[in-house]
Amino acid sequence: MTSSQQAAVWFIDGVWIAWLILWVVLARHTKPVVRHESAVSRALHVIPLFIAGALLFGGPFGGWLGAAILPRGAWMVFAGAALVAAGLAFCVWARLVLAGNWSGTVTLKHSHELVRTGPYALARHPIYTGLLTALLGTMIAIDAWRAALAFVIVLFAFLRKLRTEESFMRAQFGTAYDDYARVTPMLVPGAARFLP
Repeated sequence: MTSSQQAAVWFIDGVWIAWLILWVVLARHTKPVVRHESAVSRALHVIPLFIAGALLFGGPFGGWLGAAILPRGAWMVFAGAALVAAGLAFCVWARLVLAGNWSGTVTLKHSHELVRTGPYALARHPIYTGLLTALLGTMIAIDAWRAALAFVIVLFAFLRKLRTEESFMRAQFGTAYDDYARVTPMLVPGAARFLP
């Protein structure tokens, strides 16, 4: 690995760490909770995330988990770093726009608002869009089956959690949320144009 590739790897690690610190700081400024998901529901989301984190950032892994997916190219680390930075920036933008309505668990807040501006005009769950983009970048940079497995685990954990969030939002906002969902894709900006 060249020195510039090593710098890109350190950049990826640094961006993830900076994001995590910012996330913890921003978590202190939210509205009081009125309703929250069950402990079992929360565990079904958190446990897969810990497993995925161990696959991504633990190691070293041998065997097929450590094997490369593609022939390694210098471009992979740089492309991965760009996706990590873009994904986490999008994620932070969404978190700032969501403001006090945000929660790490599925909740309804006191005076909860249906936010439809900024990144929420592009996707109903832009925080997950940003995180999945950053994880895809991490997977490309790592170029190992363990990273692909981690990505799939996180994707399924998010999809399960999104169904719970959507049911909370529909219960709170009724037809206003249905109207929002009709014109705004769940995760992929622009996807609504391709739906019937």
